[in-house]
Amino acid sequence: MTTVRLGPFNRVEGDLEVTLTLDAAGFVTRAQVNSPLFRGFERILQGRAPLDALTIVPRICGICSVAQSMAAAQALADWARIKPVPNGALVAQTVLAVENLADHLTHFFLFFMPDFTHSAYRTMPWYEAAVRRFAPYRGESAARWLAARAQWFHLVGLLAGRWPHTLAVQPSGTTRTIHAMEQRELLRMVGQMRRYLTESLFGDTLDAVLALDSADALLAWAEGRESDAAFFIQVAHALELFTVGRAYDRFLSYGAYRAWPAGVWDRATAATAPLDEAAIVEEVAASWLGGSASHPAEGETVPWLERPDAYSWCKAPRYHGAPAETGALARAVVAGVPLARDLVQRWGGSLFSRVIARLWECARIVQWVEAWLKEIDVKASFIEPVVWPNEGRGVGLVEAARGALGHWLEVANGRIQRYQIIAPTTWNFSPRDQTGQPGPLEKALEGLTAGAGAMPFVHHVVRSFDPCMVCTVH
Repeated sequence: MTTVRLGPFNRVEGDLEVTLTLDAAGFVTRAQVNSPLFRGFERILQGRAPLDALTIVPRICGICSVAQSMAAAQALADWARIKPVPNGALVAQTVLAVENLADHLTHFFLFFMPDFTHSAYRTMPWYEAAVRRFAPYRGESAARWLAARAQWFHLVGLLAGRWPHTLAVQPSGTTRTIHAMEQRELLRMVGQMRRYLTESLFGDTLDAVLALDSADALLAWAEGRESDAAFFIQVAHALELFTVGRAYDRFLSYGAYRAWPAGVWDRATAATAPLDEAAIVEEVAASWLGGSASHPAEGETVPWLERPDAYSWCKAPRYHGAPAETGALARAVVAGVPLARDLVQRWGGSLFSRVIARLWECARIVQWVEAWLKEIDVKASFIEPVVWPNEGRGVGLVEAARGALGHWLEVANGRIQRYQIIAPTTWNFSPRDQTGQPGPLEKALEGLTAGAGAMPFVHHVVRSFDPCMVCTVH
């Protein structure tokens, strides 16, 4: 047996280390995923005024700060037993969707695809094209995306005032009023993103992409096509990446964009079950944290560096005692998207399926955002005043780009008594639990060839989950 430690990973938000145990043939027999940096936002929030969460939790992450704002606002709204006004709800979900699309494509162009320019692939016939498109600092496709991304985030400027760390998203709505002229300008910006996706990312209309309903249809669509998405599919086909990086094929979603339902889908049964929020438990058997397994509404965050057998600051979320994967693929599978279901039924929740789900969701988000902006009633209110209770509990469940994000809040005597967060990467990059079950990434790395010359595959699998470690350790 040989032990290999990889880390810290570059092109990752936060700190990440992976320890692999290899057999004599170079196959991974065991993986341990370590989140080595403790940040302690849950402890920072204790004792503060409840509305301070709206200022503090977006600082957990500079990539998905809107998602953190949304989860906090929903937890506060649930505590106060209120709902945001319709305009406010439309604006908030639009800003979240804008951020999610940007996260998906930033991951694709800047974090994931540059690994295919690794020198290990220099003999491949597609290598020069990969370097031209995706090489760090000089890739043509990455440069086009960055220009489109800058224009796309003007939407957030008009809708939420700033990004990251907006304060516009509030429990009862949003603070930014949209006028008719701004509404037209927002729709023009969406048109710019539609053109970018059509001309550069897909090389086809969004309707055509969204109509792809099977793995065979997807492969036929990509054959001979000149676009960034098609190039990835062609490379994946050449490297036989379709079945690489499967975890448990069990997927969890909190429901997204007022359009997709919450639920859990398991390939073993091919059935979707309603989400049971009470069945979520965080375990700490392999975490440098005190306490024991508990629902997040009862959880604590207490550092314990001397904990036996611990190897990560990340907790281990479990659903009915089992690990679950979350993310764009989970959202689509739970929602019954035919392409996602067929990919998973055919090849499992592989790295290929994860990347395709993100790209497909980008096309859907643009159509949704366009429709939501047209729904905004510029003559109606965007926010209402709130009378805050002095105690109580609330929960906010949203879908960030990387998957299920939950905030659990308890208030006593007008102050935060408890605040617990489970981020998407906490689900996907969790350590082992008290029964020894590995987390989804740890499971996905098992059986992978990681000997000499094969290490890029490990990086592909890790990045296919799009890790955001600063959210994982809060």
